[in-house]
Amino acid sequence: MQESLSKSTKITLTEAYEHCINIAMSHYENFPVASRLMPREIRPSIAAVYAFARFADDIVDEGNLSSDERHRRLDAWREQLNTCTTDPRDPVFLALGDTITAYDLPLQDFHDLLDAFQQDIHKERYETFEEVLAYCERSANPVGRILLSLFRIRNSETVPPSDALCTALQLTNFWQDVSVDREKPRYYLPAEDMARFSVEIEELHRQSANTSVKNLIRFEVLRTREYFSDAESLFTHLPFRLRLEIKAVWHGGSRILDLIERQDFDILAQRPVLTKADWVSILLRSFF
Repeated sequence: MQESLSKSTKITLTEAYEHCINIAMSHYENFPVASRLMPREIRPSIAAVYAFARFADDIVDEGNLSSDERHRRLDAWREQLNTCTTDPRDPVFLALGDTITAYDLPLQDFHDLLDAFQQDIHKERYETFEEVLAYCERSANPVGRILLSLFRIRNSETVPPSDALCTALQLTNFWQDVSVDREKPRYYLPAEDMARFSVEIEELHRQSANTSVKNLIRFEVLRTREYFSDAESLFTHLPFRLRLEIKAVWHGGSRILDLIERQDFDILAQRPVLTKADWVSILLRSFF
């Protein structure tokens, strides 16, 4: 956790943003952190948003803290969010507060993200696909909406396909990380779908997927592709550099689904990951 600012601590806004950029550049996520494709003036704000989410994510998943302690720390992080535009007590919130003010970002987007992190602490299973989608609405969709706001293009035409893309990416990550999340334990495969394909929790803890698990993942992959398809209308509304970035993200997520399909939907034997060759192809395809 960041050290809080005190009256004796003098840190400039520039230093606060540099702190966030250092955090952003030390991690790798789908979220386009300080990408070279992004206009220089927006990169610090993107990094501030990322740093905010990064620390919240670490509270949920890092270390051996009790659930009560994780909730307490997230509550404290939320309190700082509420006062970051008037009384920032942390370098991350000094930068984030400035970004929120400069771009008139709705605080609700950030509260939604924290709600999703909070949910991860206590919720291990999801009964229905609708429950999973409701989680995506808080865990993923706010990221796209914030990015649209930073580019000042958040409107009724851009939000729906942006939500579709963010949901598609989140779902893709769930199917990609079944073998990782099961150890937490956390299961995003809906119980109703598992029942439909006669899959038990124990089967997700095997070294390789049986036919039932493969059929379940095939079903989820096909459904996820529909969200990627719904997101394609977003591209025409984006300025050139952002369009390149978002198309790369779109192709990257779609490529993960291709890899899952290529390994016969066995996400237990091997976690699908993008190679350097994949990234070269993704970047080239983003220009067309």
